[in-house]
Amino acid sequence: MAMVCGLDLHRRQITFDTLETVSGEEWRGRIWQPDRARFRRWLREDVARRANGEVALAVEGCTGWRYVVEEITAAGFEAHVAEPADTQAARGRKHRAKTDRTDARLLRDLLAGGELPESWIPPEPVLEWRERVRLYKSLVDQRTVWCQRIHAELYHHGVAVLEGAIRSDKTRGMLADPHVQLSPAARERIAVGYRMIDLTDTEAQPLKKALTRFGTRQPACKALVEAQYGIGGLIAVAAWSELGDCRRFSRSDQAVRHTGLDVSVDASDRRRAGGYLSRQGPETLRWALYEAAKNASHHRSPDHDYYAQSRSVTAARSRRSRSLGSSRRPPTRTQSTAPSRWQPGSCRHPRGPVRVTSGSELSRSLAAAIKSSRPIRLVGGATRLCPSTGSARTAGNTTSIPSAPTE
Repeated sequence: MAMVCGLDLHRRQITFDTLETVSGEEWRGRIWQPDRARFRRWLREDVARRANGEVALAVEGCTGWRYVVEEITAAGFEAHVAEPADTQAARGRKHRAKTDRTDARLLRDLLAGGELPESWIPPEPVLEWRERVRLYKSLVDQRTVWCQRIHAELYHHGVAVLEGAIRSDKTRGMLADPHVQLSPAARERIAVGYRMIDLTDTEAQPLKKALTRFGTRQPACKALVEAQYGIGGLIAVAAWSELGDCRRFSRSDQAVRHTGLDVSVDASDRRRAGGYLSRQGPETLRWALYEAAKNASHHRSPDHDYYAQSRSVTAARSRRSRSLGSSRRPPTRTQSTAPSRWQPGSCRHPRGPVRVTSGSELSRSLAAAIKSSRPIRLVGGATRLCPSTGSARTAGNTTSIPSAPTE
């Protein structure tokens, strides 16, 4: 590589630190008020003029990385996205002040030394559907907030209504009765809350239909819907876009770690603190897996016995905590069952859907899926599985889900 460069992104400026590996010349500076046009001009007029060969640029996977990577790739250079937490850990103990220049220098040094903790860069179709899923999740959260505000206002005035019944027509009709003891300000706040809920539904429902329609047609999402009880079109799109290409995981525990559903451990000698969920990773993915786990807890679900067993063991905990045990299973089980249906000429796994009844079996199923994964490519703007050109590395016919990692 003739030139390596580290970029530290901020909304007001981009700090860069560049090294020409042949001559050893260093070049650093800032791009003020960065946008796509300014960054493109910097690549064309400064970087391209100084480059005498291949150029590699590294940027942390924080807000703004997408347009930076797109412009780097369009300019014919090599783009690398660094994982923020692992990059910070690579810094080691703090011996001096942390500045934008030191951050850019760190990325440059890690890239030059081949030690940059990289994140997989998803293709554009995956990024687009990921944005749509996150938009829908934001709208749902806003609707929930307004429902909670209405519920709190009613309780404040002594009106007993179940939170789950706030949006029902019966509750709206009851609150419209002038005999209900509510102050004028409370009625105004409740009316505004209902208008906001209606506006949110106006935007959320068409988006939900589009996501569900895509989930029932896209090969990967369709495989998840068919093979995994509790996953519909909407949840399948969320898992497909947020889980990531599992070939970047060397162990099944890393896939669980990526979801943030792993239990943190703090132990020293015989002392062991109580574990808790790390919740490090895509929040939308955890929401999707939790919803899938709740659907899989129904009596008609093939996993109901597992849910009932977990509930009996953890009867003292809340209902949400009881469901998290089964929500850890979809990210690995879907990787071991659903992708088998993308193989040419195959409509079903030869052994049928894989049933996982313990954490160890879950880990083994994901490990087998990762080892037998096949390359993917974009064909006609969609992500598809390509036939493997070599022999399978392990027994079995399972593959990985072609999707995007966390940003």
